[in-house]
Amino acid sequence: MTALNDYPPHQEACCFALSSPLPACGVRVRVWGSTQYDDGAYPTVETHSHDETTPMSRDALKTLFHPFASGTVEAPGEGQRFLFLGAEAGFSLPNGFAAALSAVQGFRPFYRQLQAQRIEVTPEIEGGDYDGALVLCTKHKGENEASIVKALQHVKTGGLIVVAGGKEDGIQPLRKRIEGFGIDLEYMPKYHGVAFWFARPADISALNEQLVKPAVSIEGRFTAAPGMFSHERIDEGSELLASRLPTDFSGDAADFGAGWGYLSVELATKSPRIARIDLYEANYEALEAARANLLQNCPKVAQRFFWHDLASEPVKDKYDLIIMNPPFHEGHAADPSLGQAMIKAASSALRSGGRLMLVANRGLPYEPVLTENFRESGETCRNARFKVLWAKK
Repeated sequence: MTALNDYPPHQEACCFALSSPLPACGVRVRVWGSTQYDDGAYPTVETHSHDETTPMSRDALKTLFHPFASGTVEAPGEGQRFLFLGAEAGFSLPNGFAAALSAVQGFRPFYRQLQAQRIEVTPEIEGGDYDGALVLCTKHKGENEASIVKALQHVKTGGLIVVAGGKEDGIQPLRKRIEGFGIDLEYMPKYHGVAFWFARPADISALNEQLVKPAVSIEGRFTAAPGMFSHERIDEGSELLASRLPTDFSGDAADFGAGWGYLSVELATKSPRIARIDLYEANYEALEAARANLLQNCPKVAQRFFWHDLASEPVKDKYDLIIMNPPFHEGHAADPSLGQAMIKAASSALRSGGRLMLVANRGLPYEPVLTENFRESGETCRNARFKVLWAKK
């Protein structure tokens, strides 16, 4: 087993021990760098309940593997290496799918779900020259196109690339866009979605040029990318909270759900005597962008970065101030549960007398959870869309 200190500094906060026994299936697993096989049967990963470690399988996962399960596409054999971009837990590998699967998932909750099922997973692609790739689409067009480009860049010429998603993921327009490059692909609809596949062409320059979205520069101070929250402009809610941040703060601060780092930069700029700021973010790429943005704007401020799921992983340090703009959308409906969980996490992470400052959509009911978890709380200001709330431990 690899010791925690053997990991790069920016990953220290995202490592945890795996103590439960290995599953009785043929999944290739990596536990802190070691690879193990069990009895050699074909791998199967199934789930039966819906919580933070065993998610329900969404239809797009079944769509992705259907070309292999139906026999339409020959399953990769033993000795082959396949990337799985956008991997999510809850899938079953079809009979005959014996390739070693390297899952890539940068969203911390999904990453932890995969780890809990002993799936080999990393937040970024490691290595290259893969025999093929699977791409599971999301609702972000730019992110889906970027994933296809990553597959093209890391798969051998002639290697199989399979892409799948639901209608809500824009899978049909994506398929037609790839066809528009002259790619000879095949596709099949199944489980309310579509899977399409093609061989990696020798020349991918046109696909690289057209599909790669450059990083976005915001106000000449920040850099963000597609797939990150508000990647093209500063979010109006965050801007309202930034206007109320203190100018004389000198203690330890944390930014919960830091995104690409806007609020952290604003706090460090407004309060130059700040002792330290720690950024907690579930999106790995956003956290890396935040690291770059803090380095560019506040190089002298002490700062740490934690790839972290605030809804299920405890925060070990204590702070004098926590700031946050909690996410509240799950699908198309406003869901306050994640924000409520983050507020409870902030309460546990604040020192006595410490303060929480957050911004929220005006209609979200965060006041009751603030009252339950803090000694004092109230509203600082509001506009037509947002409100800034505060609480004292």
